[in-house]
Amino acid sequence: MIRSSALTALLIATAAPAVADESNAFVEFQVLKPEVAQEMADAALLACRQAGYQVGVTVVDRFGIPQVFVRDRFAGVHVYETSRRKAWTAVSFRTSTTDLAESTRAGEISSGIRHLSEALPLGGGLVVYEGGGSIVAGIGVSGAPGPDLDDVCAEAGIAAIADQIAF
Repeated sequence: MIRSSALTALLIATAAPAVADESNAFVEFQVLKPEVAQEMADAALLACRQAGYQVGVTVVDRFGIPQVFVRDRFAGVHVYETSRRKAWTAVSFRTSTTDLAESTRAGEISSGIRHLSEALPLGGGLVVYEGGGSIVAGIGVSGAPGPDLDDVCAEAGIAAIADQIAF
C-alpha cells in the first residue's frame, strides 16, 4: 500500500506541467519528437567521436522511457545499460548525474539513492529542458574516458537541438 502510494505520488509529480490548470481533469506535457531525439543523440555521438571516444548515447522522454539509442562501432558492450541508466537517473531526479554523484557520496544524507536498482549517479546524464523550463527529455552518454567527458558530449547533443526547443 505504501509502495503503491509512493509510486502514484512519483508519477503525479513527474507528469505535472510547470503550471497546472486546476479546472481541467487532464495534464499537458511535452516530449521530443523522435526525429529531434535522434538528432540530439547523433550530435552527442559525433562530438565524442571527433574527440576520439567511442560511446553509446540514450535519449529518454520525460518519464525515463528510452526514445533513441545509438552506439559507435567500437563502444563497449556496457554503454547501452550505463547510458540508459544515466538518462533515466537525470530525469528521475531532475538533476545532472554529475551533481547527483556529488550529493549521494558516502556519508551524505542522500547516499541511499545509490542503492536503487536503476539509479546511476555517475556523470554523463543530463536533463533536457524546453525554453519555458519544463523537462522534455534526458540524455545519457557512456564510454568516454571519464564522466566529465561524457557530460561534454551530452551537452553537445543538447546544443545541437537548442534552437528547436528554446521556444
